[in-house]
Amino acid sequence: MGKISPVSIKYVIHAKFELSGIAEKPDIIGAIFGQTEGLLGSNLELRELQKSGRIGRIDVNTENKDGKTFGEIILPSSMGKTETAIIGASLETIERVGPCEAKIKITGIDDVRVSKRDFVRDRAQELLKTLVADMPDSQEFTNLLNENARTSEMIEIGKDKIVAGPEVETSDEIIVVEGRADVLNLLRYGIKNAIALQGTNIPQTVIDLAKKKSATLFVDGDRGGELIIKKVAELTEMNFVAFAPDGKEVEELTQKEILKALRMKILWTEAKTKNTNVSTVVREIKPIEAETRRPFSRDDRSRDERPRRFERYDSRDSRGPSRYDRNDSRTQSYERHEYTNPAISEIANKLSENETVILDRGLNVLGKVPKDELADTLENMDGVYAVALGSESDNEIKKIAYEKRIKVIAKHIVLPKTESAAKARS
Repeated sequence: MGKISPVSIKYVIHAKFELSGIAEKPDIIGAIFGQTEGLLGSNLELRELQKSGRIGRIDVNTENKDGKTFGEIILPSSMGKTETAIIGASLETIERVGPCEAKIKITGIDDVRVSKRDFVRDRAQELLKTLVADMPDSQEFTNLLNENARTSEMIEIGKDKIVAGPEVETSDEIIVVEGRADVLNLLRYGIKNAIALQGTNIPQTVIDLAKKKSATLFVDGDRGGELIIKKVAELTEMNFVAFAPDGKEVEELTQKEILKALRMKILWTEAKTKNTNVSTVVREIKPIEAETRRPFSRDDRSRDERPRRFERYDSRDSRGPSRYDRNDSRTQSYERHEYTNPAISEIANKLSENETVILDRGLNVLGKVPKDELADTLENMDGVYAVALGSESDNEIKKIAYEKRIKVIAKHIVLPKTESAAKARS
């Protein structure tokens, strides 16, 4: 006898029956086959349909009560809906099971595919919600890629395997921060010369670097920052100390907050002598004056306080002075001050084509950013004195430099020195 595959079942016939006496399952199944035989013709003969697998195994559930038998007949079918309905109707023609009178009523025919489709629909909706919830938008995707790229830039140096930015070993200045997250946040904004302490024990690698380079300790604006200063002071010396804003950590600062904190750094000796908390230090101590850090003499100060028209000349780069400034001796002073400064020229000439360096009035490095991010950075920064570029500046950079009175010096670009400038230098 053939058996229908559960995979191929399309419909299931459900029928209720009631017998006037007691009967067993074989009696009921025998009555189904016997009393429908020859009723529907050879094409719908139940025995032949079951042999060919078009009708499945007939299940019968019985219950005896008060001398009668009640139950349900379950008959699976892989035929079409019309043939299945005919088979179901034929069951109601059975009048006797053995000596007992029988009443059979079809209660329903279930379409198995409908229940499967309902399951597929409900499950697909659940999967779709999960897919939509997990799908990042374009900005999140971009940020994720940038974050991975910056993480790949981090290196490990020394025997202590200290996490640092890629330019710590080559840069003349380093920024010492507390942990890996701080280094990553500085990398996010193009500052690649940071190195992490990675705990309360000061690594020997950091101590050795602080002796050879200009080191700035950049600490959180909380009690922990004060403790870090005390711990570092026991083992080594730094040049400067920079503080995050009160109550904030370095790893959560924005680019503007980072650059501002670095501009407001104080001398190491001054930070060590303070016996109060970090927030009070930040409020009370003034930043290092430009005159204490700049390579010019105090006599040069007047040259920095020129009228804005000279800054306009600088933002025009190679176009030269305007016709209003051509014969102005103050323009020649500006020329002498800006373009004969070997420190700025040296910085610009060491840069690659896509690198830029932002300087304050004391010619200290405020930050290093890619050229394509320079315009946005300058828009959000105050106190910028000059910018050194590894290639020629574009119109957007020139426009912002003009508006914010920032001097722009590109790599290998040297303006002709006038007679008056030569005399002024002598």
